[in-house]
Amino acid sequence: MRLSTVILPIYRWADEGREVWRRAEELGFHAAYTYDHLTWRSFRERTWFGAVPTLTAAAGVTSRMRLGTLVTSPNFRHPVTLAKDLMTLDDVSQGRVTLGIGAGGSGFDATALGQEAWSPRERADRFGEFVGLLDRLLSSEAVAYEGEFYSAGDVRNIPGCVQRPRIPFAVAATGPRGLRLTARHGQAWVTTGDPALYETGTPQESLAAVRGQVERLGAACAEIGRDVADMPKIMLTGFTPDQGHPLDSVDAFVDFAGKHAEVGIDEMVIHWPIAGTEFGADPKVFERIATEALGQLG
Repeated sequence: MRLSTVILPIYRWADEGREVWRRAEELGFHAAYTYDHLTWRSFRERTWFGAVPTLTAAAGVTSRMRLGTLVTSPNFRHPVTLAKDLMTLDDVSQGRVTLGIGAGGSGFDATALGQEAWSPRERADRFGEFVGLLDRLLSSEAVAYEGEFYSAGDVRNIPGCVQRPRIPFAVAATGPRGLRLTARHGQAWVTTGDPALYETGTPQESLAAVRGQVERLGAACAEIGRDVADMPKIMLTGFTPDQGHPLDSVDAFVDFAGKHAEVGIDEMVIHWPIAGTEFGADPKVFERIATEALGQLG
C-alpha cells in the first residue's frame, strides 16, 4: 500500500504554499497531487490557483515525491497545449509527474469557456479522443491529427518526456468505456468510490462497489491481454459514505485502508487538512497517519 496526499491549489506560494509542499515530502508521502479545475464547489469564492504552475513550483522545492493532477479533464484543456505543459513539467521535476485524467463533470468548468455543457455521450466521446491524442503527443516528436473534436497541425514536442515513452496516465473511470480506455492507455487507475452511495449508502455498500469496479477493470484489461495486477489502483478518499471518519484516528484509517487493500486498492490519497471545510481533519492526526499508518498496514 502506498500513501499519498492531495493539496488543493489554494495557498499563496510565498506565504504557505512552499512550506506545505515541502512538508508533504518530509512526511514521506509517495505522491502529492492537486485538483486541476478553474475552481471547485465550496471553494468557488475562495483563492484558487492553476494546477500546472502550482506543480511546477512544487517541483522546485521537492526532490523525491511524485507530483500530479487528480484529475485533469477536457473541460477546459486542449491536448496540444496540455502536452507541451506536461512535457515541460516532467523536465522541471526530473521525471516525477503523473497525469491523473478523467472525463470531467458538469459543474463550473464545463461551461467556463462559454460552451454549452456536453451530454454524457459527448463527454465520453471527447474523453476517448482526448486521451488517445494526448498519448500520441507525449510519445512522439511530431504529430498531425484531425479528429471529430480535436486537431493537431503537425505539432512538435521536442525533446519529449523525461519518462519514456511518456509520463504515466492515471485514468479515473468506472463505466465500461472508461475502463476500456484505462486498459488501453493507463498506467494506473483512479476511483473515488461510487458517487451514488456518497450521501445515502453505507460503508459496506461502498466497499462492495469498489470491489466491483476493480473486477470490471480486470475484465477490461483481460480483453486486451493485459494483467490488471500490473496496474496500480488509486483511491482518492473523502467521497465515500465514511466521509471524514477514516481520518479521525490512525486506527480508523488503518481499518479503512486495510479493507480497501483487500479489494485491490494499493494507493490511498488523503486530502491535506483545510480548517473549516469538508477536508477539515485534525492536522496532528493527519501527520500521524502519514508517518505511522503504513507501518501498521504491513
